Amino acid sequence: MIHQLIDPILTSIKDTVAAWGYVGVAVMMAIESANIPLPSEAIMPTAGILVQQGKMNFHLAALAGAIGCLIGSIPSYFLGLYGGRPFLEKFGKLLLLKSHDLDLADKWVAKYGDMTFFICRMLPVVRTFISFPAGVLKAHFAMFCVFTFIGSLIWCYFLTWVGIKFGENMEVFVDLWHKFDIAIVLIGGSGFAYYLYRHLKSE
Repeated sequence: MIHQLIDPILTSIKDTVAAWGYVGVAVMMAIESANIPLPSEAIMPTAGILVQQGKMNFHLAALAGAIGCLIGSIPSYFLGLYGGRPFLEKFGKLLLLKSHDLDLADKWVAKYGDMTFFICRMLPVVRTFISFPAGVLKAHFAMFCVFTFIGSLIWCYFLTWVGIKFGENMEVFVDLWHKFDIAIVLIGGSGFAYYLYRHLKSE
């Protein structure tokens, strides 16, 4: 069921990475970091599968992903820097961002400083949108870039490793995926619906 929907997407990502190599990884990770929901959780494990097959290098794949993350984060940062809170108040819902989210980011930065951006780069979902609040909060650009790159590199190494293990045990993973696809739909769908409800409801 779910695999019938997801498999074509994964195949498309795999084909892109296979055809473009490290450039493909960098481009797709840049898109993911520019507030566009192209999941790194699909991109980097796909690169990991190709690493396991001997078609890519583990370290270069992770490095390409981190470089892509940094490149994609910069426009989002400057959008937040020059658009600021007025932009968030007007268009934030299109990015599933609300004033409450920025207030929360304010508290994180006040408590942890620039280290916030390093931590958030290793958190699913949050990592996709953290660059915009960083710009709004006027984070030091050089430090933002350093922490973005290092945090993203760690994240990319981890996901690439996951892909390697996936490739080594492909038949087991596919069998489990197909057996429990209904449960995955229910759990994932419920979680996503709750997330949308929390972010799109009237304040």
